Amino acid sequence: MSIRNLDDLLAEGVSGRRVLVRADLNVPLDKQSGEITDDGRIRAVLPTLSALVQAGAKVVVCSHLGRPKGAPDPQFSLRPVAGRLGELLGAPVHFAEDTVGDSARSTVEGLADGQVALLENLRFNKGETSKDDAERGAFADQLAAFGDAYVDDAFGAVHRRHASVHDVPARLPHVAGRLVLREVEVLGKLTGDPERPYVVVLGGSKVSDKLAVIEALLPKVDRLLIGGGMCFTFLKAQGHEVGTSLLEEEMVETCGNLLERSGGKIMLPVDVVAADAFAPDATHDTVPADGIPSHRLGLDIGPETVAGFAAALSQAKTIFWNGPMGVFEMAAFAGGTRGVAEAITKADAFSVVGGGDSAAAVRALGLDESSFGHISTGGGASLEYLEGKTLPGIAALEN
Repeated sequence: MSIRNLDDLLAEGVSGRRVLVRADLNVPLDKQSGEITDDGRIRAVLPTLSALVQAGAKVVVCSHLGRPKGAPDPQFSLRPVAGRLGELLGAPVHFAEDTVGDSARSTVEGLADGQVALLENLRFNKGETSKDDAERGAFADQLAAFGDAYVDDAFGAVHRRHASVHDVPARLPHVAGRLVLREVEVLGKLTGDPERPYVVVLGGSKVSDKLAVIEALLPKVDRLLIGGGMCFTFLKAQGHEVGTSLLEEEMVETCGNLLERSGGKIMLPVDVVAADAFAPDATHDTVPADGIPSHRLGLDIGPETVAGFAAALSQAKTIFWNGPMGVFEMAAFAGGTRGVAEAITKADAFSVVGGGDSAAAVRALGLDESSFGHISTGGGASLEYLEGKTLPGIAALEN
């Protein structure tokens, strides 16, 4: 790819220059306390920010958090992120109370060389996500005024045609940050000529969310292991009772067609953990995948399935995993996700965790992140990249 990277910008010299960095600081916050529950995305951008700070740049960071409706909303403020970012950088991060208003301008103007500012949530301004080119462009003009150069290190947002991702690069000299460059290099290995056997593990709740990537990957993989809530639509397509499990009725026929076309590549659960209710303390037990009681719902894959998936993964040389195997947030239904994750770490393979809930599960379950080849920060972005889609943020960097 013809993308300039951070090293190119550093070689030109950034001391005393303002560098606008689009980061993905969309971290989960505890609804009661407002505290950050997983700082993985903050830590992921540190290599880029630290390099710019050490080179004497005036660093202006911008990001979104959650899905506010184009206006300020205290529950989506980036203020807690500024505090945590400062702790990790070992220096205070100056926080702007707005995105492109008076506070942002005075905060940016007050930066000394090597200092960092964080603007308030980009999505507090409706221009960030607007589908109107003029409205989005006007907001991009205001953002671009805060930088002499632009660095995109928000891989989790590169599949969005948003002002800070798609329009600002057209207004400033632009490069890819360390994280974006690494993500593209890693995913390029999967779309190119991966070492075989190539095994993909897909989970999560809906087949419809993963249909495009299943279609794209089926011709390329050796095995496709399917767990999570989406497996029940496949089991229904095989004619099995799925009780009150999550089911996309409109996708049953599609799943049946995929099974027919897969040539035996698709591997489904043979047992599941079925519960009386969607609750952490619900009565539950393990049942055959073709024998789910009509009044119960599956909330995890069972131990026989974990063993089968582990056997397939043990043969792999390349692994891509996206989506948990069950409701891992509840201890009673975390065994499938833990078992598959541990099998991936034991395989003699190059492994990629495809962001989103999978990355969150790795951290929530206390697994060693270094045991995986790469943990992506972008669930949706990584899937769209593997689908072969043009990602607006990457295309903007190439121009």
